[in-house]
Amino acid sequence: MLPTPGHEFRLSPRGRRALRRVLFAAGVVGALLAIETTILHLAKDPLNDAQAYYWAGGRLNAGLPLYPPDQSVETPLGYPYPPLLAILWRPLALLPWPVAAGIWEVVVLASFAGTVWRLGVRRPATWLAMGMLGLPIAWCLIIGQAQVLLTMFLVFATPWSIALAANIKLFPALMAIWWVGRRDWRGLRRFVIAMVVLAVVQLVLAPQACLDYLTAISFKQVGEVRNISPWAISPLLWAALAAIGALAVLLLARTRYGWGAAVAFTVLANPRLLVYQFMTFLATIADADHARGGGEEAALSEATR
Repeated sequence: MLPTPGHEFRLSPRGRRALRRVLFAAGVVGALLAIETTILHLAKDPLNDAQAYYWAGGRLNAGLPLYPPDQSVETPLGYPYPPLLAILWRPLALLPWPVAAGIWEVVVLASFAGTVWRLGVRRPATWLAMGMLGLPIAWCLIIGQAQVLLTMFLVFATPWSIALAANIKLFPALMAIWWVGRRDWRGLRRFVIAMVVLAVVQLVLAPQACLDYLTAISFKQVGEVRNISPWAISPLLWAALAAIGALAVLLLARTRYGWGAAVAFTVLANPRLLVYQFMTFLATIADADHARGGGEEAALSEATR
């Protein structure tokens, strides 16, 4: 049964105090893991993932295929994402690598700062969430992962920002299930329009790359990594859990848990799931008001919050 006003599960004061202690301890542990992760990746592979974007932009500049048939997603040169990020990297790919990497890291850090600002600097939940997710956050920041930008766009929680996130990496497009579950057709329409506009822009700027991406999308992009997705156990198990997750998002969409469930689903549904992607769980505590289309549908949905 879905939570309804007056029938929501509530902890006793003693239970709330115990929960706060557990969450605080988790935040402290996460912060310590973040320090360890920072030291590890600074020594091992700083800005490693930014290399893939640099060479992807370089291939576009040189008129080479963005998705070579023999491309391996395990190497730093692998680029399994939509063309948008590679297109944006084209000016940086004209610069020497150290300069381009430095500029990109500034963009990454600024995006993280924007995420924190949007969540609320004075909001205790922001700092608690950052502590608990310290390991994936530190990992993303050190290797220059585009997951940082994706997280910021989801935190801003508008149809356009979610469309941008879905054009950096594909799975944020699953947020559409949230609008469907809420029967928020205006919000869904705005998201679809944004997706179409971004697709047209990419098609104009890199037509061959866009066409190649349609054939490049496959489960081969999962690759051989330390994959913590159920896909690594069984593709059938992954498909079953993904279906259950989609159904859960639909059922929870009109409750206060709907937004967080949808964001979590966009992360966990990825068959290529690495720990650094958990950074995007930050967006589960974002204010989703701007993502709603407004109107009668949104007003009805608010009744269950």
